Parts: sequence; C-alpha cells; structure tokens
Amino acid sequence: MSADEVNEKFNLPRYQELPAMGLYLNQVVTYLQECVAPFASVKVTSSMVSNYVKHQLVTRPQKKLYRREQIAQLLFVVVAKNVMEQSNLYKAIQIQRESYQTSVAYDYFVEELGNVSRYVFGLQSRLERVGHEQTKQKQMLRNVIMAFAYREYLYQFFDQVEASGSEKDSI
Repeated sequence: MSADEVNEKFNLPRYQELPAMGLYLNQVVTYLQECVAPFASVKVTSSMVSNYVKHQLVTRPQKKLYRREQIAQLLFVVVAKNVMEQSNLYKAIQIQRESYQTSVAYDYFVEELGNVSRYVFGLQSRLERVGHEQTKQKQMLRNVIMAFAYREYLYQFFDQVEASGSEKDSI
C-alpha cells in the first residue's frame, strides 16, 4: 500500500470537503457510510441519525436538509459512540461547542483520527503531534480516538482470523 493509499484509507474528508449543499436523511446515511467504510465496525442507519438529532448530539437539520455542520457532527458521533456512553458523548460535544467552532474541531478530529489510526494499524512508527496547543480537551479527544482505533484494530483482526479459518494463517 502506498503512502497516499494509507492516508486516504484513514482520512475522513476535511470540513471544506464535506457537501456544501443540503442532503436528505437517506443521502446523509449513504455519504456517512462511504466516509467510514475503512472502519468496518462502524455502522450508520437513518434511525441512528434521527436518534442523534433527537438526543441533541447533532443540531437539527433545516427543512429536512443536513448541511456541512451537521455532517461533521455526525461523523464525529458515529465514531465516538463506539467507545463512549451517550451521556459522556453529549458532555464531550458540549465541551467542543464551548471551546471551538465546529469546522476547527472537526478538522482537528479528522487529522487526529488519521494519525492515531495509522499508528495503531502499524502504518507509522509513532504518533505525530497534532495542533499547536495541547489542552485537556484535545487530550480527551485523542484518548477517545485511541480507544476507537484500538477497538477497530481488534475488530478487523478477529474478522480476518474468522475469514481465514485459523488464527495461525492471520498472524
């Protein structure tokens, strides 16, 4: 796998690359599924998205259209919900809203997710320093991402073991 393929595999789109026009619920679900496809354990359904809005993890769509900001929020939620309880996820989102604009927080999340995923999957030898300042909020986010990346690694490892039929063949 080339360096570009590795980067592409674990990088979600940056904030400005997210769809600028509004998407309906089914379109959003399809888009999210495409974005998180490299993370095999991550599932997204329209019911899940509707529940995230209902529980105020994501801001309400305008006239049933999800815009860039909601899509960024959803991408974070579909990753973080794999390792956080909903009440803590809500707290984390509140901390983000008080600390950074969605575009800034989301781009940091994307960069850190790629960095940590490449490290956990053995595609880079150390974690890079992401961002200019180190805060408690950023440390919390890195730990959420690390928990997710290790969980995802194990999911894919054991999925591969199962697919090959024996542990020896996969290791």
